[in-house]
Amino acid sequence: MAEIVVKEILEAGVHYGHRSSRWNPKMRPYIYGRRNQIHIIDIKETIRGLIRAKKYLLKVAAQGGLILFVGTKRQAGAAIEELAQDCKMPYCTERWLGGTLTNFRTIRTRLKRLEELENLRANGEIKNYSKKMQSTLNREYSKIYRNLNGMREMNRLPECLVIVDPTKEKNAVHEARLLGVKIVALIDTDSDPDMVDLPIPGNDDSLRSIRLVIQHLSDAIKQGRSMRPDDPKKKSDDAPASNEPKAVPSIR
Repeated sequence: MAEIVVKEILEAGVHYGHRSSRWNPKMRPYIYGRRNQIHIIDIKETIRGLIRAKKYLLKVAAQGGLILFVGTKRQAGAAIEELAQDCKMPYCTERWLGGTLTNFRTIRTRLKRLEELENLRANGEIKNYSKKMQSTLNREYSKIYRNLNGMREMNRLPECLVIVDPTKEKNAVHEARLLGVKIVALIDTDSDPDMVDLPIPGNDDSLRSIRLVIQHLSDAIKQGRSMRPDDPKKKSDDAPASNEPKAVPSIR
């Protein structure tokens, strides 16, 4: 198993850090060396961090906890959205709205507004408004959907955040630390490991590196959820298909 992980890490370039001039001295324990002015991350530390994170996330998922994936940088968005949906956890791949955690009640209010706008669009009631108002409502819908759609099933605060690049996601890290929410993060050589609870040292700019790490974490969450006999989502997934016609999905 370890050999397979090492091979995957090398092929995905997880061990490549930033230029040595951009490093954070606190990352020294996670750095193996330097090559062509580029820091090389110690693969042993990457595997050790990945194993610790997987064990923790499996435990949280098995206990029914919520895990919020956060990655608003362009390289991380697609992988986080796909893999968070795969393990049925909320995610944020667009702009982190201030107060997402510390003012969660307001976020829930905006999500209710999103449902109202979707109903207006689905049943055609939006056509009863003037063209100017329709345009305003459509813009409002697009904005809320873009920023909050990934969190629409998050009916309470998460127990943990999975973050790609805590330096970029400093606002999410700050809110999580204020509320005591645990942070699992993929950190590069320019990051501060003291700001997260479970660091995974690795390349946070490469598409392949991000996908590999998030895939491992997503698999651990799915394994943890499968250990819950009372998981309603798991039961709905395993239930036999009904002969009744399916509900028409909301128009986006």
